[in-house]
Amino acid sequence: MGYFEATWVLGVECTPSNDILENLLDGEEITYCCQSIRDTAAFTNLRFIYCDSQGITGTKKEIYSIPYRSINIFSSENAGMIDLTSEIEIWLKDGHIKIHLNRQADVRYIGKLLAFYITQ
Repeated sequence: MGYFEATWVLGVECTPSNDILENLLDGEEITYCCQSIRDTAAFTNLRFIYCDSQGITGTKKEIYSIPYRSINIFSSENAGMIDLTSEIEIWLKDGHIKIHLNRQADVRYIGKLLAFYITQ
């Protein structure tokens, strides 16, 4: 089994895209959704979903589904005076994800969501 490594950039809270909505399970609810220029991510009551738009037109999509039970550790770092982005880092059983968030994203709220769902 390989090691998963990703770095994603997100920002503004948004309404869920059809790509995210089409991947929801029965009874699954979105609690927070944010986007970058092309990509969208959603925190649901069951998992973290990331939709990576690829190619020049962005019509090719890669959907990542990360169940909270696969998260071992996470950290959050708020933005500072010089470093204008905040970060969430997630360590999985077989990987690592770094999410850069612009100032418009609520890093503390995302941290609380992760803490809540990971401890369930």
